[in-house]
Amino acid sequence: MSGPLVVEVIRSGARESAHEVDVAVVDAEGRLVASAGDPEQPAAYRSSSKPIQARAALQAGWTPSDARALAIACASHNGEPEHIDAVRAVFADAGLDESVLRCPPDVPMYLPAVMGVHKPAPVYHNCSGKHAAMVAACKASGWPLESYRDDQHPLQAAVRALIESLIGPVAGPLVDGCGVPTFVAPLRALACGLLAIDGGDEAAAMRAHPFLVAGSERLDTDLMTAAPHVLIKSGAEGLACVSVGGLGVSLKARDGAARARGPAVMAVLEQLDLIPEALLPQHREPPVLGGGEPVGFLRARGTVERA
Repeated sequence: MSGPLVVEVIRSGARESAHEVDVAVVDAEGRLVASAGDPEQPAAYRSSSKPIQARAALQAGWTPSDARALAIACASHNGEPEHIDAVRAVFADAGLDESVLRCPPDVPMYLPAVMGVHKPAPVYHNCSGKHAAMVAACKASGWPLESYRDDQHPLQAAVRALIESLIGPVAGPLVDGCGVPTFVAPLRALACGLLAIDGGDEAAAMRAHPFLVAGSERLDTDLMTAAPHVLIKSGAEGLACVSVGGLGVSLKARDGAARARGPAVMAVLEQLDLIPEALLPQHREPPVLGGGEPVGFLRARGTVERA
């Protein structure tokens, strides 16, 4: 087993911190073709599973009005006005009110978007697009709306069945931050998920509307905008899943540090010759600030070794 990638935090020329990152790269048959660290490390699927959850909603009868609706269902959005408008459009199309949302009240993730928000509300939660699609699917199938987050609900059972059909057996469920079930599998298995649905409507919607998938200053939006052949969905605790060039990639910071994700993703894709080396320097080596000014940077070190 090779060593993990290490994302170093350099402040004023000194290494202040370091985050270890495990990586798994698979081909279309699910075979491990490259890795760093432990590709069998179990990880919770968290928000990286949203495109699959969106597919389950489609299979349950949800009929989004356009690709924007499908993109916001796959999103961990900033809560910017365009995101909130897209979520509310899902409800309007389904003849529902956002009062049926069961994700926790929140404020936008993106600080400029907080201005003008008077109080926390579920619609501002970064998972509200996924929840809107879920309740729309429940209405279409005649399933209970109030209990749509419960792990025994028909929709959540369908989500689990779909995930297992794509990546293999999973453990759990755990309760995700937004309250719906999430599942645990090795990174090698999680790397299969986006690759399995790439080419489908969910992937097309994410690529067509990358801003809706995340938002301003976010890795997923910026990478899919700069490199449209890349499909990426980040998750909590420093997780990222990618489909590109016929390969599936998953990686996770062992300590759950979200700030390690960008440098690690960029390093892995560069080493596999899947993106140009100079792409997105703000994510490849994001700045470390001191006194409001850049005084250092984060950088990924280590090698993804081919099997």
